Amino acid sequence: MKNACAVVVAVVLTAACVSTNAAVMNKQLVRPAIKADAVILYRTPQEVPRPYDEVAILNSKGDADWTDEAKMYKSMRKKAAELGANGVIIENTEDPGTVARVAKALLRISADRKGNAIAIYVHPDTTLVRRQ
Repeated sequence: MKNACAVVVAVVLTAACVSTNAAVMNKQLVRPAIKADAVILYRTPQEVPRPYDEVAILNSKGDADWTDEAKMYKSMRKKAAELGANGVIIENTEDPGTVARVAKALLRISADRKGNAIAIYVHPDTTLVRRQ
């Protein structure tokens, strides 16, 4: 009985997680890791205030019943921070369609919420450095 409970708990915890993978675009742009809280989210490239380098393409997914956009963005920020990126440009997030949700209900398979983004390194404002 204890083993069965442990398996159920492990399955629930795994389903609740969001996973984000990164396809690094140029390994020379990867920097030392920073804190995830220091990574800023941008909705569009036009919102980025200064020149930036694209470090990696981020792909996130998590079960739609257990994952919301906040968890997805948190996972993206964490992955970007591991690469030393200080910004993330959100490209899109999508919920599973009706067919996927019906299949999940009938077949007990996962219906994933997915998101894509670009991890970026925003260059510091050098005019502030010069003034000081």
